[in-house]
Amino acid sequence: MSEWPDFDDAEAIVDRRDEYIEAVRDHAGRAAYQLARLQGGDYGQETFSTDRGEWTLKHEAGELQYLRFKSSKSEIYLISTKQPPEPEALAEALSDYAAFVAAFNEYVRSLDGLLDGVKTEFPETETTDEIVAERDRILERVRETCNRIAGELHRYEGGEYGTFTARVSGTRWELKWEQGNVSYLRIGGSGGVYLLSQYGPPSATDLREYAPAFRGFVEAYNEHVAELESDLREISL
Repeated sequence: MSEWPDFDDAEAIVDRRDEYIEAVRDHAGRAAYQLARLQGGDYGQETFSTDRGEWTLKHEAGELQYLRFKSSKSEIYLISTKQPPEPEALAEALSDYAAFVAAFNEYVRSLDGLLDGVKTEFPETETTDEIVAERDRILERVRETCNRIAGELHRYEGGEYGTFTARVSGTRWELKWEQGNVSYLRIGGSGGVYLLSQYGPPSATDLREYAPAFRGFVEAYNEHVAELESDLREISL
C-alpha cells in the first residue's frame, strides 16, 4: 500500500481567524451601540464608503447584527449569524477595516453641531380642564338618567340583565343594564360610539354630536313605557 503524506493541521489558522472575528465583534459592537443611540428605534443600519468598497453596519436593540464589507470583487460578512468567513476573505476585509473605522468616525463628527440653534422655548400648552369638566358633567347627567331607566326596566322585566334599544333619527341606540344599573349606552351598533361604558368616556367630539340626541332616546323610552301601560290597561280579569 502506498504511503500518503499527512494533511497539515488547520486548527491553528481557524483559532487565529476566530480570535480576529471576536476582536472585530467586540470593536464593531461598540460602533453598533453608538449608531443605535444616534438613530433611535429598535433596529437600523448605516453604510459607510471607503476607497475600496462599502461597509454596512446593522444593529438591533443596540446589539451588532452584522458587519458586511462589499467590494468590486466580493461580499464578505465579517460578523453575522451565518458561518464565519474564510481566512483569505477575512484578511481582505480586515485590510480595509481601519478605513471603515475612519469613515464611521467621520460620519459621527459630521453630526456635531447638528442641533445647535434649535430653540427649546416652546409656547405654553392650553389646559383641557374646562372641557373635561364639562364633558364629565354632561356624562354624569346622562348616566343618572340611564340608571333610572335601567332600574325601571329591571323592576318590570326582572332578571339580572337586559337591553333596551330604540332608533333616534334613524340611528340605533342601545342601553344595556345589569342588576338595575346601566352597563353601557351605545350608538350605531357593535362598531358604534359608547357614550357610557366601562372603558372610559367618549371624546368631546362624539359627545358633542350625540348628547343633543339623547333627549330623543329618553322620549323613545317613555313611549315604550306608555305602550306597556296601555297594553296592561286592556287586560280584563
